Parts: sequence; C-alpha cells; structure tokens
Amino acid sequence: MIVQIAIIATCALAAGGITAFVLMLMDIDAGRRGKTAYARWLNARYVRRFNEQLTDALGTMSNALRAGFSISQAFESVAEADLHPISDEFALLLQQMRVGMSFDDALASLDKRIGSDDLTLVVTSIDIARKTGGNLTEIFDRISETIRGRMRIERKVRTLTAQGRLQGMIVSLMPFLLCIIMTMMKPGLMVPFLTSLRGIACLAVSAVMVLVGWLVIRKIVTIRV
Repeated sequence: MIVQIAIIATCALAAGGITAFVLMLMDIDAGRRGKTAYARWLNARYVRRFNEQLTDALGTMSNALRAGFSISQAFESVAEADLHPISDEFALLLQQMRVGMSFDDALASLDKRIGSDDLTLVVTSIDIARKTGGNLTEIFDRISETIRGRMRIERKVRTLTAQGRLQGMIVSLMPFLLCIIMTMMKPGLMVPFLTSLRGIACLAVSAVMVLVGWLVIRKIVTIRV
C-alpha cells in the first residue's frame, strides 16, 4: 500500500512538475511583454464585467442627455449609479477633469486604462459628435443595441463551444487518471515502468503532449466576436 501511494505521488508530481514548468515558461514569456497569464486573466475578467455594465451606463447617459443634462453631468449620473467597476472608472474620469485634465485627454486616459473595444467605440462617437454636433442620445442608443447584440452572439458561441471545452478538459485529465487507477489495480505492472528512467521519460513526454493538446483545443474553441 505504501509503495502504491509513493508511485501515485511520483506520477502526480512528475506530471504536475512538467505542467508547472511549461506554464512557468509561458508566464516568463508573458512577463517580458508586461503581463503574466494570471494578470491577463484578471484584466479580461475586469473588461468583460465593464462591458456588461456599459450598456446600462449608455442608457443612463442617454436618459440624462434627454433630460437636458450636459455630457459631464451624464458621466456623473453613471459615477453615482453604484455599478462597480464602471462607476469607479467614471468617477476617476471626473476627478481627472476636476484637477485640470482636458475632456478629450480624460476620455483618452479612460479608453487606454480599460482597453475595451466597446469603450473605444463610445469614446470615438463622443469625440465625433462633439466636433460635428451629432445627436449623442441616438448614438448611445445605437451603440447600446450593438453591444447587446454582440454579447448575445458571444453567449451563443460560448454555449456552442462548451462541449469542446469539456472534452478538452476530460481528454487532458484522462491519461493521468488512468495512470493512477492502473497503479492502484496493477502495481506489479506499473511499478517497474514508473521507477525506470524510460518510464519517467515517457511520463514527462506524455505530460507535455497532453498540455500541448489542451492548449490547441483551447485555441480552437476560443472565438472572438
């Protein structure tokens, strides 16, 4: 029993070590570009939540403009709506304007800070409308409808690719689960394999191939709308 536990632990550590090493190399390469994989994941989650709240914010600003408010007062209505994180970002925008930053520079700073394509569309529309005298209420309504339509497509795509993501997860975990099960059921067959240099090398190569396959499947089922 102790030998079985030791072999299982060795198998898990070897597979986890190879996976962690490859992920570490990915993080090092990403760190050279300025962001780690975890930081990119947090940023994508933040931007996705911001985009989800942007449609409601556009509706709030459109109603404020119809009521006769200025664009700055419309921003204040969003900042006071208690929708995080978009309320925090618009509050920071207003704070920058109060300390002397120009309207255009404050909007550009907000756009650069968030890095959202939807927000870029809104900022560009505001800039064009201020220069040409367009109707911002209609522009906000159309942009809001566009964003909602894109989000519906994204949710549909995620639903259609859910099976592929689940299959990728199952296929990636299956070799390691089979190795553990076979070690518990047939220790006499697996112990010589896992304690030999060739066996450990095969296990390492298998872990790398499984990780590469998982990354390929993840790339296939990730569709940008």
